[in-house]
Amino acid sequence: MLQTSFFKEDGTVSFGEMLAASDQFLTLFREGMDLVGDAAAYLDGDGREEARALPRAAALAYAVESMRLTTRLMQVASWLLLQRAVNEGELTRAEASAEKRRIYLSRQQAAASADVMEELPPRLRELVELSLRLQARILNLDEQIYRTRGPRDVAVLAPSPVEGQIERLRAAFGAARVGSSAM
Repeated sequence: MLQTSFFKEDGTVSFGEMLAASDQFLTLFREGMDLVGDAAAYLDGDGREEARALPRAAALAYAVESMRLTTRLMQVASWLLLQRAVNEGELTRAEASAEKRRIYLSRQQAAASADVMEELPPRLRELVELSLRLQARILNLDEQIYRTRGPRDVAVLAPSPVEGQIERLRAAFGAARVGSSAM
């Protein structure tokens, strides 16, 4: 792995970058890619058979959770591949920072409610839980790498104008949901 310096301008060490360039990252990378492969194999194999046997409401929940799982794992895999490219010298950290704006990792992206999850096959529930834990680890590493850097280290990018609109929509639909449940 190629990495020139883990020191920031102020002389402190960037532990996030050290971790991203370490053997621990390779373990995280393999774990993430293995989970992507395991999920794909399950969803294309046993998962299809299990979904067919579910009652209609549970089958719908299965479809939603399998799409969430697939989306989450594709975002995780994209992030891991981006960091590997930095480690291998194919991208600079600043280039990776700009590229990772296309990757959507969110702490709010959780699984369905416990009662809905209970209706789903055990293997799907396990894969969802593993993916959420992996995503949380990656989010923590991402914050250590990209949010603790100085202005010279990473290009400062303006916030997306769409983010504010999405938050307003979430607030509006969240309030509408609360209001409609009281009726």
